[in-house]
Amino acid sequence: MRKVVVTNNLSLDGVMQAPGRPDEDVRGGFERGGWALPYNDPIMGRVMGEGMAQTGALLLGRRTYEDFAGFWPHQKNNPFTNVLDNIQKYVASTTLAGPLPWKNSTLLKGDAADAVADLKQQPGPDIAILGSGELIQSLRDRNLIDEYVLLIHPLVLGSGRRLFPDGAPPADLRLAGSVTTTTGVVIATYQAV
Repeated sequence: MRKVVVTNNLSLDGVMQAPGRPDEDVRGGFERGGWALPYNDPIMGRVMGEGMAQTGALLLGRRTYEDFAGFWPHQKNNPFTNVLDNIQKYVASTTLAGPLPWKNSTLLKGDAADAVADLKQQPGPDIAILGSGELIQSLRDRNLIDEYVLLIHPLVLGSGRRLFPDGAPPADLRLAGSVTTTTGVVIATYQAV
């Protein structure tokens, strides 16, 4: 059975909103976009590269898909561009219509959690979720997430959308491994118990 693996940047207070760019996601008046960039280092690059090498497909919510599709195909000097362009991408959305513009992108039909449950039963490598907070919440409600790779940054943002918001269902997780970068980011891998 394929695993669904969430990989996300988090602040110490659990915020996952807009780690990559100042204009990435300003919902709710969020003004701290791009907060993760100063913490990148070669260790993080290596660990993320290893994770991408094990990933057979991406699963993205609409907002993350549109953001990635508008950004990554235009990044010519980045080692992740070729991987992201060529990997199979599954997109959960109730508002998008196919065909999707970014190559190797498939719009999931019907209920996202049902579609992901079906994908997990198919043979193949793991499926990674990047960003996509609302999608993660809907999959957590159905116990469809097998693993979390959390890049926990040494800062407190004080506000913003969180990976585990108040009222999220409880979950027992087991630490499967961790790496600390030179910038103080703890990359922790947790598996569902």
